[in-house]
Amino acid sequence: MSVSNVRVAWASAGALAALIAWDVSGLDLELAHAFGTAQGFPLREHWFLTQVMHSGAKTLAWLAILALCIAVTWPTRWLEALPQRRRVQLAATALVASGLVTLIKAGSHTSCPWDLHEFGGIARHVSHWAGWLSSDGGAGRCFPAGHATTGFAFIGGYFALRHDIPRLAIAWLAGALVLGLLLGGGQQMRGAHFMSHTLWTGWICWMTAWLTDPLFARDRGTPLGEATA
Repeated sequence: MSVSNVRVAWASAGALAALIAWDVSGLDLELAHAFGTAQGFPLREHWFLTQVMHSGAKTLAWLAILALCIAVTWPTRWLEALPQRRRVQLAATALVASGLVTLIKAGSHTSCPWDLHEFGGIARHVSHWAGWLSSDGGAGRCFPAGHATTGFAFIGGYFALRHDIPRLAIAWLAGALVLGLLLGGGQQMRGAHFMSHTLWTGWICWMTAWLTDPLFARDRGTPLGEATA
């Protein structure tokens, strides 16, 4: 395994440990109470959170993915330095990450904060991991956070760019992380998700991007973690 991928492995493990620590801390509910009351979440239908940070951001994200798909064949100037297989990676990893999170959500019985009894709903609060075993009495299908993929799905661009345009790769990664956290935070304020839902989405997108990276290496037989441009 190359030095860069050893660092990725350590970062992945560290993020996983931090996520597990967050899950057992109980901070999800405490943070939710900062925005919600027994009558619900006052910002649930706020125009900026619904029209700009939700609907608007989602539309822009799909337009960005469309642009990346077009760039596979007709790259813009800043993508001309990338081999075509890496341009494919840039678009494909965003689609795969989004699809994977959607698939996981479809099998989850975990409900959103606004569905919980303490926020005016009918569901009881249980661990999102317990949501795989039984219903909490609510609508379910709320874990992990789907809307956060609007930003986090683009994490794969870091792996596509890091060999050929490393400076852009770092900026791309930072942008995807910040956007995912901001959009996830907006959903948190509305009562649509707990913070853990957003954080797990980020980790899933990161792991998806890393584990699929070798598929786009020059040599398809390269072992996991040793792919090079």
